[in-house]
Amino acid sequence: MIKIGFGYDVHKFAPERKLVLGGVEIPFTQGLEGHSDADVLLHAICDALLGAAALGDIGTHFPNTDSQFKNIESTKLLANVLELIKKNNYKINNIDSTVCLEEPKLLPHIDSMREKISVILGIEKSCISIKATTNEKMGFVGRGEGIAAFAVALLEERKA
Repeated sequence: MIKIGFGYDVHKFAPERKLVLGGVEIPFTQGLEGHSDADVLLHAICDALLGAAALGDIGTHFPNTDSQFKNIESTKLLANVLELIKKNNYKINNIDSTVCLEEPKLLPHIDSMREKISVILGIEKSCISIKATTNEKMGFVGRGEGIAAFAVALLEERKA
């Protein structure tokens, strides 16, 4: 059986924080506000994977009310989601994602993000797509107030 999941996340910019996207630190004047490192891309991917397996969402597994997740690297959350996926007898076929932001430009970092995610998930880099787009100066993203990310994941049930 093949299952698809969709994930979405958004975080507003915050001063004096590192900007981390796809598990990679991106040089920029500010980071994102959140309980964890606020990696909006990895959060969307986690939700897409969890959704495909019908395992709830990132807030269910890693609530922002739990101090053990305070400032946690989202790469650790993604690794934990992978274990849940495997435990439920699924394998990841591919992930497609889009990050919406006005700046910084992500093109120089996309390959590093794809590599980082492929290592964490144990899948080929060619199975991970990351795209970046602006919001054409519209809405909170267009005003430079934050970043949004969307992801879809395709899972396949492993043969017993």
